[in-house]
Amino acid sequence: MAIIEKRIVGDTGLSVTKLGFGGVGLGQRVGPISERQAEDTLRAALDAGIGYFDTSPWYGHCLSEHRTGYVLRTQPRDSFALSTKVGRLFFRPENPDHFSTAPWHDGLPFDYRFDYTAEGIRRSYEDSLHRLGVNRVDLLFVHDLDARLEDDNRHTSGVGGIAGAIEQLDSGGGWQELADMRARGEISGIGFGINDPGFIPRFVERFDPDMFLVAMPYTLMDQPALDVDLPLCAENNIGIVIGSVFSSGIVATGHAGQAVYGYKPAPTDVVVKLDGITAVCVRHSVSIRAAALQFPLFHSSVAAIIPGAMAPEHVTENAALLTQQIPADFWAELKAEGLIRTDSPTP
Repeated sequence: MAIIEKRIVGDTGLSVTKLGFGGVGLGQRVGPISERQAEDTLRAALDAGIGYFDTSPWYGHCLSEHRTGYVLRTQPRDSFALSTKVGRLFFRPENPDHFSTAPWHDGLPFDYRFDYTAEGIRRSYEDSLHRLGVNRVDLLFVHDLDARLEDDNRHTSGVGGIAGAIEQLDSGGGWQELADMRARGEISGIGFGINDPGFIPRFVERFDPDMFLVAMPYTLMDQPALDVDLPLCAENNIGIVIGSVFSSGIVATGHAGQAVYGYKPAPTDVVVKLDGITAVCVRHSVSIRAAALQFPLFHSSVAAIIPGAMAPEHVTENAALLTQQIPADFWAELKAEGLIRTDSPTP
């Protein structure tokens, strides 16, 4: 088994491998994969030395948690760190015969609603333990406190948008429930998953998070989190886990065909920037995927990156690219051409 460097997540005392495994692909966002392929992919991650796994009830409507637990529950519990999310509760749909799990391909046939109250947080956590087949997780992220809560539909009914969800966490006791779990030692750290810049100050002001999972605002393609979010985390020793290192796909696939950026069709300015970064990569003989994997880890607050994988070769390639030597001149040229911010931490 390979050895991957470990880092401590903020003040939690928990060490995780700096290359983790993101479970979104196991939920079949891009396309369906077999149970055998999911299992082989997770076992490839273990063989590669990856010791941190992240999943969520949202990924495939609980499918990712089932698949992750199927493999990890057979491993010694102290041999890996595990994180999942709270904020959604899953249940039998009203019309099981005509139910869609879109945008997940063939997800499990359960409907959901958002719930950030104390009762909702506790049920979400315990349901995840059952699906995973383990009696503890290490980190819990409050999931998707973002614009999707402003939509008026059956999932958001009674929440009251972002403001209402935050109120549920606060006066509804959801955050206190998480804090009590942390105080009892059930979990090592609690925090939030975010997809947009500007939310971290709002949460730090009102709560006491140990970490954030930052899914899009700090990648090779864009760094708005350097304005306020990451400096605030550094000041308060709050750990960061980076998701979507390939900007939800386009950096790994290129912009041919159905390339996506932020889970949507890539706009023209993104395509132009990608072409610019690619040209610098060619001049320095650097893999753009290696650059995307390594870039976030230069920031002192970042404990781990968690790229997703849908096949064993994705995992082994990521592990190899993490060690690819990238010259300092490469990063300097990206800055000189305005392709990454000049205040981005680099060698």
